[in-house]
Amino acid sequence: MEYTDICLGTLIMPEHAGKRGADVWRHLDDAGFAHGWTFDHLSWRTLRDGPWFDAMTTLAAAAMVTSRMALGTLVSNPNFRHPVVLAKEAMTLDHLSAGRLVLGLGGGAQGPDNAAIGDRHDRSPAERCARFQEFVELTDRLLRHPVTHHSGEFYQVEDARMIPGCVRNPRLPFAVAAAGVRAMRVAAEHGQWWVTNGPVHGAEQLGEERFFEVLAQQIGRFRDVCAEAGRPFGDVRRLVYLSRALPHLADSPQNLVDVLSRCAELGFTDAVVAYPRSTGIFSGDPRHLQSVAADIASHKSD
Repeated sequence: MEYTDICLGTLIMPEHAGKRGADVWRHLDDAGFAHGWTFDHLSWRTLRDGPWFDAMTTLAAAAMVTSRMALGTLVSNPNFRHPVVLAKEAMTLDHLSAGRLVLGLGGGAQGPDNAAIGDRHDRSPAERCARFQEFVELTDRLLRHPVTHHSGEFYQVEDARMIPGCVRNPRLPFAVAAAGVRAMRVAAEHGQWWVTNGPVHGAEQLGEERFFEVLAQQIGRFRDVCAEAGRPFGDVRRLVYLSRALPHLADSPQNLVDVLSRCAELGFTDAVVAYPRSTGIFSGDPRHLQSVAADIASHKSD
């Protein structure tokens, strides 16, 4: 497998507004990236005291100035998103983007997003996983049907309307983030994409070789989960977000090409790299990432 077999996407922090934001998204669409993503948090790590905008509104603006690449959240989660509101937003974005939205969904770890809305309940991993399963299943139902009623452990829904429904039938695609077996089952049952960052904890300290060992274990585990669920492994796109473990990957075009080749060899169909910022986290020269994206795009158009 070659690096050109990968579909390369990029992650844009939701920190750009107005004309600057429009210019960034328009430029990435023109640069050849297969997909563009943004984090769905109320604030994030070292950028908490700087500009940080809502993910859904950001993607709505992006949809208006792009025409080619897919757009998505990496990822939306139940910490502050309710399935009914999320499904309505996703349906709207699907129409605004003419069917280019990919809804990324994850379980959500306890953190500042919870505290910001006054939710200080310390949920166990098992409870978070159960909530995530219901969150995905209910969002799936909402987007497939014009009217939904639901009574579950975590959510109660009465007469929720989703009209006119999604552009695509039966609904827009889900990109389900999953590292453990139980969450992988949710991805196998409901996802059109499976997403991983690598290890749940300590990715930044692993080093490249150990990171790829973890990726190999995870994709092998996901293959087994798909087989158990009766889902053809090839029916699900496999996306790896690289910049959590390799934050300076875009500094070297050759290193980026080598890493993408290894991802393709492992069986990943898609990779996402954070778009270089001018200062702070993920800072660097964006031209290296753009050149690789353009190269991959030219190979795929031949």
